[in-house]
Amino acid sequence: MSVNKNRNYRYIAVCLTVAMLFSSCLNRGSKPHDETPTRGDIKISIDESFQPLLETEIFTFTHLYPNAYITPEYKPEYDVIEDFMNDSVKLIVTGKKLTDNQIQYLREDLIVARTITFAHDALALITHKENYDTLMSYNTVRDIFLGQVTNWNQINPKSNLGDVRVVFDNTKSGNIRYFRDLFEITGALPSNFYAMNTNSEVVEFVSRNQNAIGIISVNWVSDIYDPLSISFMKKINVVAVSNQFLGDRMYYRPYQGSIYDNTYPFVREIYFISRETFAGLGTGFIQWATAEQGQRLVLKSGLVPATMPERLVEIKR
Repeated sequence: MSVNKNRNYRYIAVCLTVAMLFSSCLNRGSKPHDETPTRGDIKISIDESFQPLLETEIFTFTHLYPNAYITPEYKPEYDVIEDFMNDSVKLIVTGKKLTDNQIQYLREDLIVARTITFAHDALALITHKENYDTLMSYNTVRDIFLGQVTNWNQINPKSNLGDVRVVFDNTKSGNIRYFRDLFEITGALPSNFYAMNTNSEVVEFVSRNQNAIGIISVNWVSDIYDPLSISFMKKINVVAVSNQFLGDRMYYRPYQGSIYDNTYPFVREIYFISRETFAGLGTGFIQWATAEQGQRLVLKSGLVPATMPERLVEIKR
């Protein structure tokens, strides 16, 4: 009798084990049962240039949806895209689309990357508060990047500031990559270019050096309601630049109007890129950030929304 009982117990144990293994195989690759567009726990890689705006977007979204936990990691553009390609994260925020080769590489693993335009940003040139040369032609900026303008007296013959020192956030950043692509720079940058680590470090360096020109995302100095942005604006000037196609009679700063109509010459887009295979928290965050509430935060930040929120005005006679 005890032998039969032992056999029955073994049979039941084997059946349970097989059932668990079968269930595991069926669920492999399917969505986690506890993640939805408004609930879950995910990590996002974000280009550090867009940190002020994305901090606001994530803070607001996660307070509206208390069961949504989003951990942002702010990095240079190159590292952000590496995280995506290595499947370290399912969602990134970047100013650069994937290349055709990267898209094809993902497709070979049956991954379809979705790219959604989130906002329009600009690259700002900043100078010391006591540097009053705040107008530059597009050609002058180009010549600085090509190493043909290296002294302030080439920009303004009356200037006594000496050598131009150009500082940017990181050798792997999207900010310097943008200008490399724009001016077709394939070799080394001129010897008067220096890399910091972050956009905020660029602001601090320029605030202490009269002969410096900094390159930052305008996102860091565009929000007139943000204490950090306000403190930065008190330390530096934002340079106005002429448009390549409109001549040097008019100069434009990276304000919303000149970003919107592209009269400011150094404008770019901000993208969400997702590799989620189901409608998870990353998808929910994208949908919210590109809808009315998220786009109003873009507008408030001083950037230009990808989808302009409507404003209805009732006129009474």
